[in-house]
Amino acid sequence: MYHRRVGFYADRILPPILAMAMRQETLLPYRRRLVSRARGRVLEIGVGAGPNLPLYADDVQIVGVEPSRRLLGMARGEARKAGRAVELFEGSAEALPIDAGSIDTVVTTWTLCSIPDTAAALREIRRVLKPSGQWLFAEHGLSPDEGVRRWQNWLTPLNRRVVGGCHLNRPIRTLVEAGGFTVEHLDTGYMKGGPRPMTFMYEGTARLR
Repeated sequence: MYHRRVGFYADRILPPILAMAMRQETLLPYRRRLVSRARGRVLEIGVGAGPNLPLYADDVQIVGVEPSRRLLGMARGEARKAGRAVELFEGSAEALPIDAGSIDTVVTTWTLCSIPDTAAALREIRRVLKPSGQWLFAEHGLSPDEGVRRWQNWLTPLNRRVVGGCHLNRPIRTLVEAGGFTVEHLDTGYMKGGPRPMTFMYEGTARLR
């Protein structure tokens, strides 16, 4: 979850709530499948409290970016606990502190929902990826079912205020393709064990067009 600090609630109260929510067991299969395909120098955008860090292969080089200083501190603790050498930066997805063309794999897990300027973030992903690079993503977003979409559209304004800017209704594939990527593989469907407006998942791989 990508979380930008704004005010006392967002800075002090929300980060531990997000850290706990992002460690749900139901999310673990998505994380394991996605992270197992990461190769080379890996950039994780919205690294949060670091729930993915123990799951990466030993031979990858991990760089993490996160706008919340408090979540970043949790991620550093997770990296130490996992015995991983990880470069962690406080920064924005819209202005990544990463050199152009230096990344083999970008990873985002439940991140696009809460980035304020997705177009700028996708330009940055394009900038930092090598021409042969891949973007691995697991995101929740807009459902194909009309009734669920109505609920998503109705709930999103409240959800954004309570859950750090999280949109329930972003059309993930459309955003990825509009950002100049080709979607090579995509699995979609509702995650078990949660309300449908919040659990329509997109799990995929994209490459530079």
